Formats: sequence, C-alpha cells, structure tokens
Amino acid sequence: MGSGESLLHDCSILLGSALFFVLVFRRLGLGATLGFLVAGAVVGPQMLHLVGGANEKIGIAELGITLLLFIVGLGLNPSRLWQLRREIFGLGLLQVVACGIAVTAVIYFVGFSAGAALSLGLPLALSSTAQVLPMLQSSGRLRSPFGERAFAILLFQDLSIIPLITIIAAMSRNPADAGGRPGWLLMLLTIAAIAGLIALGRFAIRPLFRLIGNLGERELFVFAGLFTVMASAAVMELLGLSTALGAFVAGVMLADSPYRHELEADVEPFRSILLGLFFLAVGMMLDLHAIAERPFFVIGIAAALIATKTGVIMSIGLVFKMRWRSALALGLLLSQGGEFGFVLFAQARSAFLVTPEAASLFSAIVTLSMATTPFLMMATKRIREEPVGKAETREEPPSGSGANALIVGYGRFGQTVAQMLIASDIPVTLIDSDIEMIDVAQSFGAKVYFGDGTRMDLLRQAGAAEAELIMFCLDGDQLTADFIEGVHATFPAAAIYIRAFDRRSVIRLKPTPALGVVREVMESAVKMARMALEELGNKLEDIDRAESTYRSSDRERLRAQIDSGDLHAGQERIITQLGQFESS
Repeated sequence: MGSGESLLHDCSILLGSALFFVLVFRRLGLGATLGFLVAGAVVGPQMLHLVGGANEKIGIAELGITLLLFIVGLGLNPSRLWQLRREIFGLGLLQVVACGIAVTAVIYFVGFSAGAALSLGLPLALSSTAQVLPMLQSSGRLRSPFGERAFAILLFQDLSIIPLITIIAAMSRNPADAGGRPGWLLMLLTIAAIAGLIALGRFAIRPLFRLIGNLGERELFVFAGLFTVMASAAVMELLGLSTALGAFVAGVMLADSPYRHELEADVEPFRSILLGLFFLAVGMMLDLHAIAERPFFVIGIAAALIATKTGVIMSIGLVFKMRWRSALALGLLLSQGGEFGFVLFAQARSAFLVTPEAASLFSAIVTLSMATTPFLMMATKRIREEPVGKAETREEPPSGSGANALIVGYGRFGQTVAQMLIASDIPVTLIDSDIEMIDVAQSFGAKVYFGDGTRMDLLRQAGAAEAELIMFCLDGDQLTADFIEGVHATFPAAAIYIRAFDRRSVIRLKPTPALGVVREVMESAVKMARMALEELGNKLEDIDRAESTYRSSDRERLRAQIDSGDLHAGQERIITQLGQFESS
C-alpha cells in the first residue's frame, strides 16, 4: 500500500472512530475529550491495531496544543486580566503551587524518586481546559462568579506551562542536554525573544492584517493567522525555546487588536481538529499492557489525585471566602489531570526523569481522572446548588467580561445606537468590516473589532452566546430572513434588532424573530418635516395631527404589504396631493 493510500486509510479510520465515540460519549454527557482518547486506544496498536504510527501523528497533532495556546493568548486582553487579577495571580498561583506540592508528595511516598515525583506531580496540578470550559459554557455558568474563578485558575495554569517546561528541562538527566545553555542565558534569551515578537507584531503583523482587511480576502486572513502562529512557534524552536510560548505570545500581541474575533473564528476549526487528533494519538500511545499489569496502582493514584486536588482547591476556595458548596464544586470541577500533562510527561521521559512505562501509567491516570469528572459533577449537582437568597454576589461589575450588547456595523447608525447603550452603562462589543472606519473609531477612543458580522462563527467568538442584545446596524440591504432565523436559533437568549434599508427590507425581515426592524431614515425624515411645518407657522396640534395621520396610514400600508408580500398592497393609503388618500 502506497504512502498516499496509507494516509487516506489512517485518516478514514481515525475520523470514523472519533466520530462514533465522541457522539456516544457526548450523548452520555461525558465530553468529547474522553471520546477521542477511547477512540485512539481502540483503533491503536494496543487493541485492534487498525492504525499505527502514533509517534509521527502526535508530532503533527501537537500543533493543536500550539493553536490552543494561541487562542488562550488572544483572550488575554489587558482589561480582562486586570479585572481577574486577584483570582488569576492569587487563586491561580496558590492552586498550582499547593496542588503541585501535594500531588508530588503523594507520588514520592508511593516510591518514586524526588526528581521523578516532581516531574510527574507538577503536571498533575494542571486541569483540563479542553474539558472544563465546555462544561461551564453548556451549563451557563462561565460568566458567573463561580465560572470566572474557574476560568482564572485555568488561565493561570495555561500561563504556568512555560515555567513547568523550564523546570523539567532544568532537571534533565539526558546527556544530550548537558551542553545546553545555562539557565540565566536561557531566561535572558526568552525575555529578548518575547520582546522581539511583541515588537514584530506591532510593527509588522498588525499592518499586514490591516492590508488584508482592506483587500477583503477571507482566505488570506486565514493564511495570515496560521502564519502568525507557526512563525512565532518556529522562532522559539530555532532559539531552543518552547514553541508553545511562541504561540502564546503571538496570541497576546494580537489580543488587543481589532482582528481578535476574526482570528479566533478562523483558527478555531484548525485548533479543534488538531486537538482532537492530539487526543487520538495520546489514546493510541497508551500502554494498555502496562496498565493491565498494575490496574490497582492506576485506579489508586487516580483516586488519590482527585481527592488531593479536591481537598486542596476547596481549602483555597474557603480562604478566598467562597461558600463551602461553591468551593467543593470548584475542587471537583478541577480535580482531574489535564491535556498538558501528556506533553509534560513526554518531556520528562525525554529528559530521562521517568521511564516510558511510568509515563504511560500516568497518562492513563490522567485519562481515568478526566473520565470521572462528569460523574462527579452530576453526583454533586444538588450539593453545589446554593439555597435561594444565598447565591454568591459579584465584588465588582463584570465590565469587559462579556458584552450585554453586540452591535454589528459601526457607521453613522451604529454609532448612535452604541453611544446610547454605553450611556446607560450597558457593555457593548462593536464589529465592523471597514478598516478605515475602525481606524477612525480608534482615534476617538472606541474599540471596534474587525470582522464580517454575518458569519455565525464570528458572532459566537464575539460573545453572541452571552449577549442580551444583538443589533445589526449594517448599511445597505445585506441581511436575509434565513440568516436572522439562524441567528435566533443559535442564540435564542438574545433579543435581535435590525436596521432596515427601506420598505422592501422591512417587508422581508419583519416576519422573522427579530424584536425590532427599524427603517434607517424614517424618524429623521419625520423630524425634518415637523421642523419645516413649524417654520411655516403651523400650530403644534396641527403638526401632531399631520404626523399621526402619516404614521397611521404608513402603518396600515406596511401591515398590508407584509401580509401579502406585495410592495403595491395598500397603495390606496398613500397620501397624495389630490386628497388625504388616493381613494377611500
């Protein structure tokens, strides 16, 4: 069988098995991550032996981890970091350190050496971002105080990956690493590389995205986004540093740019596919024979991991004045090992700190702990529900954590709508595809994101799932009834309002679930007519009567047009020079 045929064979087997197991596990409420791991184990060399070459596949699949860190970096805008600073650098730091020490101690007392225990225990302090965030999202708790604390801890865990990689590298017993750079030089090189990437992003990458945005070529935007991630990772690899760090820095340097949501929407499908392939490869690499030889060890350490992390995180939560129910739920939610544990175990194996068998056993422990999380959360659902009237309250308003209103189109119309909402203290996210308009808005202090607001994936990335209002203030006649129906079906909690170009737009869009369809010039035209009548000396009551007559006839005519779908319906209601109406 040729290499091309072999690749097609492997891809079809992997995708088919992943599709089946992910559907089954999602149906059972166990999450997609566990489905990918089981699928890999079943078709891999340990069981059915339908697909081989796990080591080669995981090399490609690790790009999924790289893209995950890029997207994490994109979410780190300064306002969000500042709002969650106490939770990130207080709660998060304490969780990683305390859980790392506690789990390391457990592994050391089981019989591992200090170096092995540390290289295994520190990675186990991390939880599964890929598993926890979707659970919070689906339960609607991501923007709650509980969800924000969980997010802050996960965020610090993602930030701590780089120091953990450095610690394991520093402890390496691999002779090939003996001639490596000293630690102080590595630190200086890392700082210089980060500074260089940030400067490159500001003076080269952002102008590149601006140029592509002006051209309006979405495919080029996808290429540019992937190039930014890969080039940043490649620079770090060339310097002997972490590729994950390069991708993370690339995300951070674009987090506060107008292109953030467009990049998230474009990169997310690649991240999802490659991260799924990563979990498939990890499942294929699990040494099921070693696990079968020591099942009680795997089950016992997995139970100890869950119990230890739950107890430590619950104690930290109580120190941070969380209610015991929420603290227990937080501990259970983050009690599993995470996907980055697989990466760090592989590095510890390469550094001769642990044997391949130990790395495989602890990969199985992470997998088993991830499998228990959905069950733990279901079992404790009643426990974590707060009594009525005793729910947690926010210590500060959640400004910047998510838009209550999402406005698509920041032209003349959208600017007025946005400023009125902001004047009422309603957080707003603004999207426009006109680069020049975005530049002008930024010169006046407004933050407008670049993107096509008629793309469902971009609306999701911009926060439509959490928005209370979605307002389409686009110029021209761009929207269709099918699109509005799709937006309502995808984001049912949001009230939809539409700027309509003319009567034809109103007739087409009024039957949709949109709560308001507003003709863009009607109110200003009525106001001008009132001003003209007043200048001619008409009495105020006569002006009010004229406006009421016009609005009534226009409303009746529009209703007839909408009911029939015919622009000429209700023509007799048009006010003409011949009389009040053309005919009675």
